[in-house]
Amino acid sequence: MKESVKALLDILDLEQIENDIFRGRSPEDRQQRVFGGQVAGQALVAAGRTVPPTRAVHSLHAYFIRPGDPLVPIVYQVDRVRDGRSFTTRRVLAIQHGKAIFSLSASFQIAEDGPTHHAPMPDAPDPESLPTALDRLIPVFGERAATEFVNRRPFDVRHATPLTWEAAKDPALATPESKVWLKVDDDLPEDPLLHVCLMTYASDMTLLDTVLLNHGLAWGDKRTMGASLDHAMWFHKPFRTDDWLLYYQETPFAGGARGLARGQIFTRDGDLVASVMQEGLIRVTDT
Repeated sequence: MKESVKALLDILDLEQIENDIFRGRSPEDRQQRVFGGQVAGQALVAAGRTVPPTRAVHSLHAYFIRPGDPLVPIVYQVDRVRDGRSFTTRRVLAIQHGKAIFSLSASFQIAEDGPTHHAPMPDAPDPESLPTALDRLIPVFGERAATEFVNRRPFDVRHATPLTWEAAKDPALATPESKVWLKVDDDLPEDPLLHVCLMTYASDMTLLDTVLLNHGLAWGDKRTMGASLDHAMWFHKPFRTDDWLLYYQETPFAGGARGLARGQIFTRDGDLVASVMQEGLIRVTDT
C-alpha cells in the first residue's frame, strides 16, 4: 500500500481510551495547524464507532472552533444523543489543551426505500485525459516542491478547471466553479464507514479554493489568509473513494470576510452520492 494512504488510514484508526472517548493524532509531517478534513474525518470515525454498522451516516454538521495543535493528540468525546427506531444521532466534541477545537453532529439511518431523483452530473473530461497533479504543480512550485507535496497526498487529484495559482497569474482564468476528479491512490478494504470518513477528509481539500478561484486569489500568495468555519455534508448513496469521483464545486456568495462554497460529488457513472456546504474565513490584505 502507498505510504501516504497507509499513513492516512492509521490517522483515522482512533485509539479508544474509555467508553465513548477516543484519541487521535496528526501526521508526522506536521503543518502549522491541524488540517480541517483530518479532524472532521476523525470525529466521524469516533461517532461511527458507537453506532451499529446497519445504520449508515447520512449527514453531518460541524463547526471549526479553534485551530488544532498538530503537536499533541486530539481527544474526541461522543455524546449518544438518541437511538431511535430508524435514526441514530451522535454529537462529538474534539478537545485539545482542555478546550473544544471542533464540534460535530452526525445522523445515521437504517436502509429504507423512498422516492428517488438526483441532479445530473455536469460535463467533465475523463480523469485519465487530464494532467496529473504533479504535471500541473511543477510549473508553479518547481519539480522538487511539487513532487514532495504530491507524494505526501493520499489522493490522486486531477483538476478539469484552472488551479487557484493559475488564475492568480492570469485573471482571465477566474471562474466561480471548479471540477475536480479525485480518488484514494490505492485499493481500500470493503468498509462503508471508512469510505465516508475518507470523503469527509477529502471534501475539505479544495472546496474553499473555489471562492479564491472566483477572485484570482491563491493560498500562499502573501495576501490571502483563511480558515474553515463550518462544514456540512449529506451522504445520499454508498460509494468507494478508491474509484474516481467528480467533485463539482461552486461559490454562490462571498462577503464580510467570509466565503460560501457548495459541492456535489458524483460517481463516474453519474450518480450523485454526496452534497457539501462550507463557509470559510477569507481575508485579503493589500500587501
